[in-house]
Amino acid sequence: MINHVAIIMDGNRRFSKRLMGQPWKGHEWGQKKLIEVLKWVQEANISELTLYAFSLQNFDRPKEEFDQLMQLFIEGCDELLSRKKEVIGKDVRVRFIGEIDRFPPELSSRMHEIMECTKDNSACCLNLCMAYGGREEIVSSIKDIARRVAKGQLSADDISMQTVSDSLSPSSEPDLVIRTGGEVRTSNFLLWQTWYSEWFFVDSLWPEFSKEEFFGCLEEFAARKRRFGR
Repeated sequence: MINHVAIIMDGNRRFSKRLMGQPWKGHEWGQKKLIEVLKWVQEANISELTLYAFSLQNFDRPKEEFDQLMQLFIEGCDELLSRKKEVIGKDVRVRFIGEIDRFPPELSSRMHEIMECTKDNSACCLNLCMAYGGREEIVSSIKDIARRVAKGQLSADDISMQTVSDSLSPSSEPDLVIRTGGEVRTSNFLLWQTWYSEWFFVDSLWPEFSKEEFFGCLEEFAARKRRFGR
């Protein structure tokens, strides 16, 4: 049974370039694809979807593209807040994972509002990794654990892999990870949580990723034998 799928949504800018458009146009198409994929996940009865939407390294993108992206994210948040049931379904919990307070206040405030208004939903959890980095997340976890030890809340001898897992978000481990766009690397995504995930690399750019490809990955996952080192 598949409980948790994670996706690196790669290829928006290349898709836009192929169509002779501005880079941020690809992100507009990519945002529409996100909603499609969420519906596929619900159709497959998968309870958790984690999407890599914006990395900490993405803050270094050209200012014009960055500003357009921020506006696109704001418009997406506004649409979700006004049409929550139509956009994501009636019982989806949305979590933004990462250093989201680094975003402009008009965006980060909307993110917090979305998390608050969906926090009691339970049928499916949508994790959007924004201002996220896997190594940075692990460092933050180590600092948090160190503070707990310094306060006497935790013994150093009691620190375990589960202690680290519990301090991360998401703490659950994806069964499989899909990366679109033809690149074959992890790009600092869920480095701790994906230690034994099954990885699938597809050539399609994110805006053109198809339902057939998605369910094909699920079928191939079901056919794989996961030995976990045994």
